[in-house]
Amino acid sequence: MRLERTRQWAPFGLAALFLVSGIVHLVRPETFRSLIPDGLPAPEAINAASGLAELVCAAGLLTRARWAGPASAVLLVAVFPGNVTQAIDASSDPALPRWLVAVAWARLPLQIPLIWAALQARR
Repeated sequence: MRLERTRQWAPFGLAALFLVSGIVHLVRPETFRSLIPDGLPAPEAINAASGLAELVCAAGLLTRARWAGPASAVLLVAVFPGNVTQAIDASSDPALPRWLVAVAWARLPLQIPLIWAALQARR
């Protein structure tokens, strides 16, 4: 019973995260600039597109659109290299507090339950 309830509400929790993150992408793009690997063209456009994709996925998850779960899972996989880049960059920055470096690395395995939450929208 508890797992079924978690499955039912997981997409809504992910939608809330996507809403906040998507808005921050657009309002304070510098927050996410370090996630975009060097060498990719048009980092501002990539950042904006990522934020818009999060907002679109959030809307889809909230309305239980059939495409929203798989699209959200794909989005989470697509941004994973950026999370890795941020963790590596954080590790090599001696000015960053150690706790912030730890947070950067700790968020990597969190992608797994987030992808799981996205896929619960299919049920």
